[in-house]
Amino acid sequence: MATFKNPVIPGFHPDPSVCRVGEDYYLVTSSFDYFPGIPIFHSKDLVNWRQLGHVLTRESQLPLMGMLPPGYSQGIYAPTIRYQDGRFYVITTNISIQKSFYVWAESPEGPWSEPIYLEGWGGVDPSLFFDEDGNVYLTGTANFYGESAGIYQAEIDIASGTLLSERRLIWEGTGGSHPEGPHLYRINGWYYLMVAEGGTEYGHMETIARSRSPYGPFESNPANPILSNRSTPKPIQGTGHADLVQAADGSWWCVFLGIRPVANAKRHILGRETNLAPVTWNEEGWPVGGNHGRAELEHDAGSLQLGEPIEWVSRDDFDSDKLQPAWNFYRNPVPDSWSLTDRAGWLTLRGQACTLNDKQSPAFVGRRQQHLNCEIKTLLEFGPSEEGEEAGITVFMNEKFHYEVAITMKDSKPKLILRRRVGTMSLLEAEVDYTEPTVILGVHANEVLYTFTYAAPGKEPVVIGKGETAFLSKEVAGGFTGVFFGMYATGNGRNATTPAHFDYLDYQPLEDKPMDFFTIMALS
Repeated sequence: MATFKNPVIPGFHPDPSVCRVGEDYYLVTSSFDYFPGIPIFHSKDLVNWRQLGHVLTRESQLPLMGMLPPGYSQGIYAPTIRYQDGRFYVITTNISIQKSFYVWAESPEGPWSEPIYLEGWGGVDPSLFFDEDGNVYLTGTANFYGESAGIYQAEIDIASGTLLSERRLIWEGTGGSHPEGPHLYRINGWYYLMVAEGGTEYGHMETIARSRSPYGPFESNPANPILSNRSTPKPIQGTGHADLVQAADGSWWCVFLGIRPVANAKRHILGRETNLAPVTWNEEGWPVGGNHGRAELEHDAGSLQLGEPIEWVSRDDFDSDKLQPAWNFYRNPVPDSWSLTDRAGWLTLRGQACTLNDKQSPAFVGRRQQHLNCEIKTLLEFGPSEEGEEAGITVFMNEKFHYEVAITMKDSKPKLILRRRVGTMSLLEAEVDYTEPTVILGVHANEVLYTFTYAAPGKEPVVIGKGETAFLSKEVAGGFTGVFFGMYATGNGRNATTPAHFDYLDYQPLEDKPMDFFTIMALS
């Protein structure tokens, strides 16, 4: 029997939600502080996913500098995608402005509508359920204003976003902390309410209840949780925030988030990833996820007709006038801070006064780290003319946790530097004189270390220093995202006068060679 391997979408792709239209599947994930927001994927087999683009591509849809003081892991939380009567709907919460909303489109590629805000609705993780009788139910978590923890629901006019009933607490969960990520389904005459509990860390689990009415009372599955790897040595941990989908052949599946900690060190850097597991139904009519409730790195594909894997595109030469879907900005970009047309075939970044340390939007274009073992390199042309002008590549978790190798002007001389920011500490690890007009900057990643290199074109790379992956892990750095590899530029306190030109970025996945616990501890 054919098998597939998890994660099906590696790297920072949390809170997956999925819907089927005919024989096509569409999936969205959270994007938090990154813009464009809500990556959207398409698949024919639930295993091989191609990114179509993003749902939220305009600042009017996704303002990321909102009513809250800027900080990391704000922005978009936990979208849900559904399809009804020729329209796709995506509903979510923008934490930066503390509002939930939905958008719609007739094609998953867009264009997507302007947000329809849900006045009178609070909390996060909103989900939509279109019932057979035409009623539409909005389900989500407790609000920000002191409601008891649990899952709340109301009916909604899908044309206007107006609530047609009061919010009602319909289930408090099984007693686990943070009941969230709810989805309501109608299957074989029952309304099933599926919920994540335990917090989106190592105690995460997926639970379910059912009722003959969409408002309950809901009967809890006596065998809950239906999917969890808590308190196990399984290589995938933190499993939960699942969404059910019935395949065209009638089989059932769930997508869910999970993390891959480094050996037994209980730290992860790639973020929460999208995984897939089969779902079976027991004689009592309850679903069971994965292998008897456990998520595996490899599952039987069952009746899925697996297609060809999506080809990995390792190199972007920036030959288009649009960025490829893999690329993101950190928050809403300053319009003049980047260009693909100022110099054809190059990505041009114009450094802003803000830096990677600031809670603003630096000149930054990055993509997710999706493999523990990989190599990144870029050719940079940059001749700084003013003190503090800087450009390079960064390994970026958030404003307080990042490493970068860069060219800068220091003491009136061009220097090549390696800097590491870890919490409140910032250290210039190395600096060397560098007067060539171009440089190839590189990063080699494994489970334990990032190794940074530089080379003049045609010359062998020189190692300038290393940085531990542990300090960029979620367990140290906090937040809900994962590591990005990014090209950046800054004027370090004032707008730079010299643009930075990047000819390409090459990302080569390397063979996974998992280290044992003792090797990791020795190298850490």
